[in-house]
Amino acid sequence: MQKLIIRRLQNYTKKQSNALLIHSISTCIPERTNVESWTTLISLLAHGGLDSEFALFEASKIIDSGFKPNDYALVNILRASTDLGFNSYCQQLHTYILKSGFVSNVFVSTALIGFYRKIESLSDANKLFAEIPQPSVVSWNSLISGNVQSGKYREALRLFLELERSEVNADAYSFTAALAACGQLGLLQLGKSVHSKIVKYGLECGVVVANCLIDMYGKCGILEDAISVFNKMVDKDIISWNSVIAASARNDDLEQAFRFFRQLPDPDTISYNELINGIAQFGNMKEAVEILFVMPKPNSSSWNSILTGYVHRSRAHEALEFFYSMKSEDVEMDEYTFSITLSGIASLAALTWGMLIHCCTIKQGLNTSIVVASALIDMYSKCGQLKDAELVFRSLSKKNLITWNAMITGYAHNGDSSKVIQLFEQLKINRDLKPDSVTFLNVLAACSHNEIPLHQAIRYFESMIKDYGIEPTVEHCCSMVRLMGQNGEVYRAMWTIYQLGFASYRVVWRALLGACVTCGELKVAKISAAKVIRLEGGDDDYVYVTMSNIFACCGKWGEVRVVRKFMQERGVRKEAGCSWIDVENMTPHEYML
Repeated sequence: MQKLIIRRLQNYTKKQSNALLIHSISTCIPERTNVESWTTLISLLAHGGLDSEFALFEASKIIDSGFKPNDYALVNILRASTDLGFNSYCQQLHTYILKSGFVSNVFVSTALIGFYRKIESLSDANKLFAEIPQPSVVSWNSLISGNVQSGKYREALRLFLELERSEVNADAYSFTAALAACGQLGLLQLGKSVHSKIVKYGLECGVVVANCLIDMYGKCGILEDAISVFNKMVDKDIISWNSVIAASARNDDLEQAFRFFRQLPDPDTISYNELINGIAQFGNMKEAVEILFVMPKPNSSSWNSILTGYVHRSRAHEALEFFYSMKSEDVEMDEYTFSITLSGIASLAALTWGMLIHCCTIKQGLNTSIVVASALIDMYSKCGQLKDAELVFRSLSKKNLITWNAMITGYAHNGDSSKVIQLFEQLKINRDLKPDSVTFLNVLAACSHNEIPLHQAIRYFESMIKDYGIEPTVEHCCSMVRLMGQNGEVYRAMWTIYQLGFASYRVVWRALLGACVTCGELKVAKISAAKVIRLEGGDDDYVYVTMSNIFACCGKWGEVRVVRKFMQERGVRKEAGCSWIDVENMTPHEYML
């Protein structure tokens, strides 16, 4: 650590005059033999700023000489080291704290939790938290907010509910973290429960708390309650206005969003961005572009909202044209610019474009960003270039769950089921990450394309529910239905549909109907076809074509003729399939032109 600070000191000397440097060192590094000097040193660390590196350098030498700091000193040394990014030194301090017995000190341990939270090593943060005899509300908040920042919203809410059951009283920071998690997960009832607690504690008048309530209700789709909280606020800041504009825009009430925008005394860039984002999602893309070009200070997020709008509307070609405009205008591009552009390219399977964008990310030094790398893995996988996807995946020193899922999904979509299972098993032993519903969906898909016994697939499914607490979705149900159908277990598949509560979803009956083709089960096929027709209507060509095929497989040629005659009379025709390829580095759109 000392060598790193010495290097920074050397860089500092190049920028400052000798007189200023001598003055800084003389005022920042007191004689270490004096207790008052040590106190001054720790005070410098507590206040932060440019002097922190000098003070931390001297403090580390004092500790190495055998001086035993108290808990206040350790807390400030830890915080300064964390802020300066001296991760290895923080870990050395952790070892010192363990040896010196300070690990049970709530203030020291909380500072350590803050360090592990910053480097997203939540497993270490959890271990530290468990060793604190009586954690303070700050300890709880540090761990809860760390999970929120890492996208582990359910774990954050589990900890919040545990805090509620403890003897420690939650504070405003605890509630804002819980509201953020509720908003991200769309958990309206829990969010309302947190709101009730806020009122009980008398914290509803706080501007920050009220802003988080507006955001939570907006993300949960309850615009009326978001506006109600906003209208009751005595003091409103720019975040309050932007939150209610965002709540209106994301809930497809663009008129309301414009009303709030026009009332805002001094709209900032975020105010405009929220409007653009809402219009790009629900309104006219041309209008969104017009606002972009008249707003005072557009940033990369402003342009990214337009890009996102084009991609989400399946207008990837226009997204690429817009990306080219950004390059021409010298707009600063961030990791999300490239991520959303790569997503559009993946939808076109336009490999040449994807490789060009990959080169751009390398040039800007963003290719190692987790967000960009995950998009690159997805793009190469959808273009059938698994080796390139693997190279990107392996090049990352740090991966999040989205990165793992992108690679697992890539293997699944390209039919490499053994690699799906292999990567899934590797993910399971990763102490900082847990598989989610997307992971298991790909694992179940891999089971259907591999010679994996049905009982093993069922074990994966049961593990998802019991070991990871993941509620099955309709997609999981369809995967299980297909798996059981492939093994001739169509009656068991039908029972699974009812057991999981998805009998009112037509997609599961379509899956069961398709499964009946595999094993030629006519009785269950008739039940499934009747369910699809009742839930979807009578003009679905899939039902009639599938039933015709099943009748043919069973030698029921009379029924085949009846079905085909019925289709002719009703004008039901089998939809023709289509596909495309790149021709001489041109996209399908360019080739057709």
